[in-house]
Amino acid sequence: MARRIAQPARMVALTIDDARVEAGEGDTVAAALMLAGLDRWRATPTSGAPRGLYCGMGVCFDCLVTIDGIASRQACLTPVAEGMRVETGAGKRRLEPKR
Repeated sequence: MARRIAQPARMVALTIDDARVEAGEGDTVAAALMLAGLDRWRATPTSGAPRGLYCGMGVCFDCLVTIDGIASRQACLTPVAEGMRVETGAGKRRLEPKR
C-alpha cells in the first residue's frame, strides 16, 4: 500500500473510474492511482496479464491509462489536474468501423 511521506500544500480533485479522488498538486497520475489503492491499471491485449507502475520514469509503457478521453497516456509522466478524468483499461480496445 502506498502512503505519503509529507502532506502536499494543496489538494486537487479528480475522477478515477467514476470515483472521486483527491491528489496532491504536483503528484503524477501514477501516484494518485497508487494512493487510491489501485495497482493494476490495465491488462495486456494478448495474454490479459495485469499491468501498472513498473519503471516510474516513462520507459516501459506499463502504466498506460486514458486521461480526459485520450487513450494510452503514461500515468507516471502526467501530473494530476483539477477535474481530470482517469480511466483504467482492460485489454484489447474495440475498434469502431469507419463510416
